[in-house]
Amino acid sequence: MSAPRAYLAIDIGGSKTLLAVFSTTGKLLKKIKFVTPKNYRIFIKELSKCLQEELSDWQFALACCGAPGIVDRQRGLGLVFGNLPWKRISLKADLERLLDVGVLVENDANLAGLGEALLVHKRYRKVLYLTIGTGIGDGIIIDGKIDLNFADSEAGHMLIEHDDRVAKWEDFASGKAIKKRYGRLASEIEDPRIWNEYAKAVATGLNELLAVIKPDIVIIGGGVGEHFDRFDKALGREITTHPHKMVPIPEIVKAKRPGEAVIYGCYEYIKQNI
Repeated sequence: MSAPRAYLAIDIGGSKTLLAVFSTTGKLLKKIKFVTPKNYRIFIKELSKCLQEELSDWQFALACCGAPGIVDRQRGLGLVFGNLPWKRISLKADLERLLDVGVLVENDANLAGLGEALLVHKRYRKVLYLTIGTGIGDGIIIDGKIDLNFADSEAGHMLIEHDDRVAKWEDFASGKAIKKRYGRLASEIEDPRIWNEYAKAVATGLNELLAVIKPDIVIIGGGVGEHFDRFDKALGREITTHPHKMVPIPEIVKAKRPGEAVIYGCYEYIKQNI
């Protein structure tokens, strides 16, 4: 009996990698997670091990890889990775050798944004997705497609004045920044005073994005986004503190699948590119 045909989603994160198997109709069949090694060759070995030991029951028709950085889509290269020391990595070629099928490569935040935007696209045309985890990434989705004009945007690397110095937004508003400042993970923080302070850090960058992009809705996901209900009200207050008639304030919501947005985006991207 031949192995069932399926699609493979690969979400490479700065701290963990998530593999997911989808049926051709979009049903999530299996997930596997492992720590992302800092060494790329060790990463490939770990991935190969997972494929052989955990995913050999499926015949993959196509795969999609979400890379946390800038990608060369034509050549399938990962040029620069935000929180990984990899440069000019031949992701497409290496993964196709492992899988023996075609592999699509796209920025992970774009894919996460696609996966979430398609859940609300009947109500909102222009979606700004923010993934807040080890770093901060953004995806801009218009009419249910990744907007190629902003496909290489890196919102987390915006330079913003904070604590009397200029810093990258993600240096003071990411999950990594939370751990550095408070000595705890976002999941371990209950103190509303900390979340109020954190909301100010998020609002500092988000206000800039709202003025430039003017989205119909903002969706917040990622590891910190999973705890959005702890700082959503504070963020709303911060965003509306300095209202301006030229910058409408959109609805700001939690991602419906904050920890799995990338893998669902991989599936949707495959379907759009078959």
